[in-house]
Amino acid sequence: MVETFRLSNGVEMPLLGYGVFQVSPEECERCVSDALSVGYRLIDTAQAYFNEEGVGNAWRKSGLKREDLFLVTKVWISNNGEEKAAKSIDESLKKLQTEYIDLLLIHQAYGDVFGTWRAMEKAYRAGKVRAIGVSNFQAARFFDFAHYVEVKPMVNQLQCNVMIQQTGIEPILAETDTKMMAWGPLGGQGVDGIVKSEVLASIGAKYGKTAAQVALRWLTQSGIVAIPKSSHKERMAQNFDIFDFALTFDEMAQISNMNQYDTGNINFSDPQFVKYLIETYG
Repeated sequence: MVETFRLSNGVEMPLLGYGVFQVSPEECERCVSDALSVGYRLIDTAQAYFNEEGVGNAWRKSGLKREDLFLVTKVWISNNGEEKAAKSIDESLKKLQTEYIDLLLIHQAYGDVFGTWRAMEKAYRAGKVRAIGVSNFQAARFFDFAHYVEVKPMVNQLQCNVMIQQTGIEPILAETDTKMMAWGPLGGQGVDGIVKSEVLASIGAKYGKTAAQVALRWLTQSGIVAIPKSSHKERMAQNFDIFDFALTFDEMAQISNMNQYDTGNINFSDPQFVKYLIETYG
């Protein structure tokens, strides 16, 4: 049974889900179908992944009730601004074949994010969205943004794992009761070594678990939502099998010492990165 927690507005959210970043549109339906059959109920996609249709097809064919799923998607920077964002939300609803999105995020921290947020607040109040939040908003940007919006972000999805622990932003998120969601929970994007970690493997041996399972358990036990990705059903099942053990206080502390790049190895505040986003997609 997947553990859950409550967002600031009372919506209950699973602490473990399946992410479809870089899953091709052709493969997405099959992968999500496999994930749902394993037991995942949170599926994380985005407009920029171009695979929302695959998610929609998979859950529709699964036989699951809509209320038993938690669907997450994100508004891409090319759809920023109140009018374009509102239209894109309706398009995502159609592609996902649903009347509501459980969690809608702003994908990047630049462009007309305040216009986008106004559209998201309207969708939230209209019942098209159950919860709203942001993605890749680092500490200063998040503080500035959250200070000026009426409905505070309920989630901030960040690059986060045992080597990128995002401890610096935690006090800022706590001020608005914003939960953290981890993309790249097992590494990737230039972060290697988690699944081969001797520290994690040693801890896992005590419980009959792999290093990857320990890494995911550390996140969920810390109250951070993890969305690992795999195209192999056996690995999906392994990643899902993490709630039958609990790490001790000392083990949690030992893993906390693995932190190497607290804010991530991608600088979302780098002017060249921001210039690329705006000139390419804005």
